[in-house]
Amino acid sequence: MADKTVRLEEFAGVVESGMTIGIGGWGSRRKPMALVREILRGDARDLTVVTFGGPDAGLLCAAGRVRRLVYGFVSLDSIALDPHFRAARERGEIETAEYDEGMVVTGLRAAASRLSFLPTRAGLGSDVLAMNPDLRTVDSPYTGEEYVAMKALPLDLALIHMNRADPAGNAQYLGPDPYFDDLFARAADRCYVSAERVVPDLLAEGTAQTLLLSRIFVTGVIETPNGAHFTSCVPDHPRDEAFQAHYAASAKDPGAWELFRKRFLDGDEHAYQQAVTDFHTEEAR
Repeated sequence: MADKTVRLEEFAGVVESGMTIGIGGWGSRRKPMALVREILRGDARDLTVVTFGGPDAGLLCAAGRVRRLVYGFVSLDSIALDPHFRAARERGEIETAEYDEGMVVTGLRAAASRLSFLPTRAGLGSDVLAMNPDLRTVDSPYTGEEYVAMKALPLDLALIHMNRADPAGNAQYLGPDPYFDDLFARAADRCYVSAERVVPDLLAEGTAQTLLLSRIFVTGVIETPNGAHFTSCVPDHPRDEAFQAHYAASAKDPGAWELFRKRFLDGDEHAYQQAVTDFHTEEAR
């Protein structure tokens, strides 16, 4: 089997302006944050981002990289809304398509099946149709029942973080929830997986049922220890609540955010991880 491992530094060149990117994970849980930070170090702009959003959406909005955001929600879990996303939306800096979570799943399933749409009951009777006037409804040819015709959400690129991956591109989650990472991978032309560890044997730590991603859907594998930080990646590490609170507080003030950006985001990934370690050392004093 081909070795699909690549270095994190090589990844930024994969992302091009104008792409549609799907980002796996859920809120502030198992987000491919090292890959997001690498996008910030590159030049790609005017991105369409499809996500069950968390700080991935917030950081990309703060950096002015997002043209359009397609989402079911954008939350930090223990903090209701990501402040950068909220500010960008309130200022009208980004286009948005806000769907019911089930509609996003249906759109990804349609793209994964190479269909233009799939029917769903999600969204019926809600304001989601008024907020997204491009959506249509269809009647069942069998019963006449009305459904939302959720259009497909095809992706140029999917970014996913997993607990483990092997060099061939198979990837494994060891936490309680797969989220919908497999749909993101299948809906995309290319998929890059970051992992806490790249290992030769995925069955050493989990059963076959934890093998979520098949190598046939994966383009590249990148080992990124603590690469989901500051989101959770259980059982490897919990959400870094102290750092997340610092992130959210810094976002409220331009001067504080400039200091945050210079300290944590202007360097490479090694510099980021060291700055986080230093942050916690200072907090413990």
